[in-house]
Amino acid sequence: MTTSTPHQRSQDLYARVKRFVLINMIVVPFIPLLLALIIGNHSFSRSIKDGTINSMKRIAADHRQMIESFLLERKNDLVMIVNTISFEEITQPGRLMSVFSNLQRTASAFADLGIFDENGVHVAYHGPFDLTGKNYHDAEWFQHTLENGVYISDVFLGVRNIPHFVIAVMKKEVGRKWVIRATVDSQRFNNLVRQIRIGKTGEAYLINRQGVLQTDRRSGGNLMETPAEKIPLPAPGREIDTFIHNSAGTDPLLKGIDTFMHNDAGADPFLYATCWLKDNSWILVIRQEKSDAFMALESTRLPILFICVIGGLCIVAAAFTLTGAIVRKMEQSDTEKALLNQQLIGASRLAELGEMAAGFAHEINNPLQIISSERSMIQVLLDEMVEAGQLTPGESLDQVNESVNQIITQLERCSRITASILKFGRQSESREEELDLAVLIPEITQMVQKKAEVNGISLLRDIPQVPLRVRADASRLQQVILNLLNNATDAIIEQQGSTGGFIRVSLLHNDNGSATIRVRDNGSGIKQEDMEKIFSPFFTTKPVGKGTGLGLSVCYGIVQQMGGQMEVESRVGKGTTFSITLPILKAGE
Repeated sequence: MTTSTPHQRSQDLYARVKRFVLINMIVVPFIPLLLALIIGNHSFSRSIKDGTINSMKRIAADHRQMIESFLLERKNDLVMIVNTISFEEITQPGRLMSVFSNLQRTASAFADLGIFDENGVHVAYHGPFDLTGKNYHDAEWFQHTLENGVYISDVFLGVRNIPHFVIAVMKKEVGRKWVIRATVDSQRFNNLVRQIRIGKTGEAYLINRQGVLQTDRRSGGNLMETPAEKIPLPAPGREIDTFIHNSAGTDPLLKGIDTFMHNDAGADPFLYATCWLKDNSWILVIRQEKSDAFMALESTRLPILFICVIGGLCIVAAAFTLTGAIVRKMEQSDTEKALLNQQLIGASRLAELGEMAAGFAHEINNPLQIISSERSMIQVLLDEMVEAGQLTPGESLDQVNESVNQIITQLERCSRITASILKFGRQSESREEELDLAVLIPEITQMVQKKAEVNGISLLRDIPQVPLRVRADASRLQQVILNLLNNATDAIIEQQGSTGGFIRVSLLHNDNGSATIRVRDNGSGIKQEDMEKIFSPFFTTKPVGKGTGLGLSVCYGIVQQMGGQMEVESRVGKGTTFSITLPILKAGE
């Protein structure tokens, strides 16, 4: 019976995890992908169709309004003439020509102008034809005008044998009726109707109730011809068409517009939009080939299918890639776990060394006290011997006094160092208190002053004389600043060697009620790719054995617990600046 090794068991576990993750990452995403494809295709198709149809209805509504406005303006031009000029005046020689000239300056759509008495005799005329004296008493347009007061005709040939349509207005005067008639410029009106263009095949034209063209058709068909296709007549007053039902159909401007599909004989189906004009006498037809109208939909189906295939392949590729990455991450995590255990052992040793250092400092205080007492005794004995005359003033006595003073200076220095070590070592519980940063920071920098001098580093301080009070844990804030100073020292030694380095510790009072402690150095700096990970636990740029990666992450957490912020700016080869911002206590707090 063969016993598997731990390494083999790990590899088997990784293989099972890889299969499980791979299957789930391929199968599970395909379900929503297919649902999204079906629902998205339906919604997209519906949206494209709705948008296309609504756009055609809007174009039809705008075109209808434009044509109706054109006809109304031309009718009003004639109404204004008959309301301002009498029959006797307008039939005088040259007067009609003057009226036509004035009319052309404001409305150049008229081709001629004529005046008729109540018997239909053309009594006055201005235009390119010789129509004066002709009798129109039995003409349909004349009888309709006498009955209704206003008449806009269909396109007809008339005595001039040219397709045209007219606008006529009747005027009643005392004992007389007379009619003014104008012929509309057919080419101008044609251009007005045909100017619409939708895609490649879109066009607009007018037909009457009998299906006779009232304007030319770009796809084929001249005035007064009857197209081969028979389209259904729009229902007057209809508000919502049967082809599509949506919120756009309730727009008042779209009332009476029908949209539908219609097949010409032997031709592709067309999308139509139709509506009535001229008191339900003319029909405005706007049409576009279906393939052209829905080209956006047709052109997107192949890309959608292509995207879906690519998406499926991406899912498979991503599944294999991510599965491999997950397994590799698991292996890396196991490796890092073993390394973490080693780092934690190292960190615990450092903690033990810290405790031992605090113990050493405490033990050193006892002999320092004895030395201080003995120094005091020596000073008393010297003073007594001088008073008794046993020692005479001189160079020897001055040297003894100088040595005693030096002992006092070194004792005070040792006391400060041991006090700082003891203060740094008391970190079992966080205890916030009111601190004056202008006093605390010089004390902390003094602890690394000698180390900086030994390595040829200038330790500069920019500390204001005014107090800046904050609420913080003194020992933890000391830990943070000492860590930054030590890191700066290591970076300077790496970049500058033993000369030319400096560390500048600044204390700033900000306008927003906060204080900033800034530690700047001219060391090696931090790479840009490492900036985002600089505060991550166990991340370090130092060589193996020289850093645990816990310092900056711990410092970052300590500053945040104090309600502050910690930021870093760095340039490789130029140096690094760490900034710690803490809220300042207000007066009375």
